[in-house]
Amino acid sequence: MPQYDLLVIGSGPSGQRAAIQGAKFGKSVALVEAREVVGGVCINTGTIPSKTIREAVLHLSGYNYQNIYGVSYRVKERITIADLAFRVQHVIKTEIDVTQAQLSRNGIEVLTGTATFTDANTVAVANSRGSTTVRAEKIILAVGSKPASSPKVPLNARTIINSEQVLDMPAVPRTMIVVGGGVIGVEYTCMFATLGVRVTLIEKRPRLLEFADAEIVEALSYHLRDHRVTMRLNEEVESVEESSGGAAVVANLESHKKVSGDTLLYAVGRQGNVEELNLAGAGLTADDRGRIKVDENYRTAQPNIYAVGDVIGFPSLASVAMEQGRIAAGHAFGMNVKSNPNYFPFGIYTIPEISFIGKTEEQLTDEDVPYEVGVAYYREIARGQIRGDTTGRLKLIFHRETHDLLGVHIIGEGASELLHIGQAVLILNGKVDYFIDTVFNYPTLAECYKAAAFNGLNKLASTNGASA
Repeated sequence: MPQYDLLVIGSGPSGQRAAIQGAKFGKSVALVEAREVVGGVCINTGTIPSKTIREAVLHLSGYNYQNIYGVSYRVKERITIADLAFRVQHVIKTEIDVTQAQLSRNGIEVLTGTATFTDANTVAVANSRGSTTVRAEKIILAVGSKPASSPKVPLNARTIINSEQVLDMPAVPRTMIVVGGGVIGVEYTCMFATLGVRVTLIEKRPRLLEFADAEIVEALSYHLRDHRVTMRLNEEVESVEESSGGAAVVANLESHKKVSGDTLLYAVGRQGNVEELNLAGAGLTADDRGRIKVDENYRTAQPNIYAVGDVIGFPSLASVAMEQGRIAAGHAFGMNVKSNPNYFPFGIYTIPEISFIGKTEEQLTDEDVPYEVGVAYYREIARGQIRGDTTGRLKLIFHRETHDLLGVHIIGEGASELLHIGQAVLILNGKVDYFIDTVFNYPTLAECYKAAAFNGLNKLASTNGASA
């Protein structure tokens, strides 16, 4: 029976990083992947495809051209699903090749098949060619997740779909219903609205993206309304049905309203991929959403087994999953690997992007922390005018007395890249004054940091000499 120091189940971002980290420690490592290709949900059906679709949408719709010249310009008059898929397949193949090369370069053995526990150290790996059993001192579960389903929403992979079936649609619809105001639902709402699809977004909570800063979310909501998106907040779907002949989909709401569209995208949460694992065989359990409970080092109730990535729940971000995998592997072998979850960044690829790190105003208010806010608008920055992005803004939150930077929140194209300037200052315990004393290239969007710092400090009577 093959034996390894570390067995990683799942080859998505968290599994890949955990396996490579284990190999860097000089350990023997094997990685189990159920698919015939590596990369997990992130590369094959989730993050990489959706973000590539977004770039295709921005290009084909002429979105950026319109911002600069103020006129409608589409690369193609009739944009098809094939147009969106064309670039996606190329990017997926490249990312799979890169991942495979990294695993091979680090001496990691890849086992193809479905993993099932027989005990806390033993796993059976089965595929169409047979089954093999392996043992490992440490095991890291990085099995990812899949779109959650509901008996109220009968998926047909054609007109009633989930987020992994977007490219299976026969055509870009004229009208679409999106159920779910979380990251996935809002991202796809933005993409299709940019293509000119009339989207109705249904969310049972009173606001979208409830974990993000309220002001930033409101700015996004304004942008969505400007693109003819109808938002049905505080509404819940009671049932979904196809109209006679299957020409349309009807969502019946609990408020007795009816919403119809050519297609319905169901994007309410995700479910951990734990069904095949036989967690009980390893002395583990999962909750009703397939999530496994872990401690601060990502160790499960079984001391030699760790879990990382989507299978442990929020925030379910590829960037965070990578770090979780690295930390879990380090802790498993007693290595000094550290990271602070309080400083994990968020990137939401809406149109425009949203990215943030640190505290929100709502959190600081609840914690009775005295804070001030400085805001800079892209339209007031030369680079924003050059790019034609006049809707973006950057928001700095800092302590009124110490000037410590507490949070950075950005909406606008390039937000996920721009955020990392603020991230560095935040992690290094910097103060908002840093941005005042720093020279940024001109013209750049990075100047927003200086403008926002001036804006915030000018509000404090004690900061004599701060002027715009």
